[in-house]
Amino acid sequence: MRILVLDTIHGAGEIGAAYAGAGHTVNIVDIYRGTTPEAMQNALTCTYDLITAPVHMDPDHPLLAGKNIPFLTYHEAVRQLLGKRVPHPMIEITGSRGKTTTAHALAHILGERGVLHTSTGTYAFPEKSMLFKKSIAPASVLSAVTCAQQINGWLVVEESLGVTGAGDLAIITSADDYPFAAGKKNAMDAKIASGRSAPRLLIAPEVKAEGWNVVHVDDLAWCDRESCTITWHGTQHTIQNPLFHLPPYRVPLMLAATAAVLLGVNPAPLALFEALPGRMLVSRQKNVIIVDNANSGTNRETTLCAARYARHLAQSQELTLVIGQVEGDGKVCEGFSPEQIAGTIAEVRPTRVIHVGGIVDPMKCPGNNRDPPDRICGTLEDGRKTALGITSVGSIVLSVKTWR
Repeated sequence: MRILVLDTIHGAGEIGAAYAGAGHTVNIVDIYRGTTPEAMQNALTCTYDLITAPVHMDPDHPLLAGKNIPFLTYHEAVRQLLGKRVPHPMIEITGSRGKTTTAHALAHILGERGVLHTSTGTYAFPEKSMLFKKSIAPASVLSAVTCAQQINGWLVVEESLGVTGAGDLAIITSADDYPFAAGKKNAMDAKIASGRSAPRLLIAPEVKAEGWNVVHVDDLAWCDRESCTITWHGTQHTIQNPLFHLPPYRVPLMLAATAAVLLGVNPAPLALFEALPGRMLVSRQKNVIIVDNANSGTNRETTLCAARYARHLAQSQELTLVIGQVEGDGKVCEGFSPEQIAGTIAEVRPTRVIHVGGIVDPMKCPGNNRDPPDRICGTLEDGRKTALGITSVGSIVLSVKTWR
């Protein structure tokens, strides 16, 4: 076949190479940066047997609109390329929030030999040694699958905007929705549609999906403070972990435990799972408690939870809030807008504010919080150092939206 692969930023090279390796003729076009002008012109007039592009590409792009040619999203192309050559078990995880936590928690349960691919890196278990660091675009699944096959282990992969459906189980971690593809598609519709190709789709509370392969986590699992109970086919498992008490951890841990049970694995090791860096990890420096909530899913809800948690641990209302989004951090799909940041500051009512990534307009703050930030920093690390320099008691909350 003659195949056109679009968008070199999000994995066209890997997908194109895989198709070429299978004996097809492949043309790759950079649709954003203009680095392949000759290929772009040729693609406008050539005839192809298949076009593949990321799900987030504008459907009205000249290389897509009006083309009566079979089309596959990158997720579908990767599933086609993998065929039945996948490790077992293979679990795919997508969602606006909680992907990384769910993936790490499930890998912790599975233990033994396997590969964990997330936004934090790709690791070989049980050593947890770093193999490489790639994006969570579907094209990266190809490399992760190869690594898992080489060690004859399991594979847990985090993916953006959907799953390939090639694995044993797919998970959608949150119901958050937003427009993408030039505002012409909805994220939740895309994620649910991709999950219909999976043998089984486990979904978080409030995700509205039904079907033969859909399992609602709240039909099988429930939490009571620091414990979670999963019932499946007459067997009951109960896990104790203080992280269940934290809202940002509750659903991801429920999903990980339930996924394990669906796979026939005892979820008991989850009792020893600890908070991850950037996801409510707690540390102490002298008299100050630091709650690290800086990750790609940071938003108003996680920031409010982190502030409550920090004040509880410090037994003090004194709190320095490091908040914002690093300018130019294009890897974070959903932004933390100035209006959302300002509103979050107003609700937290911190003692001091350090803004990362630019200036918040104080007039956008509701209520009485109309003061400018105490400091402005360019990076998360600068914000952390600055906060430690001006905070002697109480707590610090790091809530910068950034890729980690």
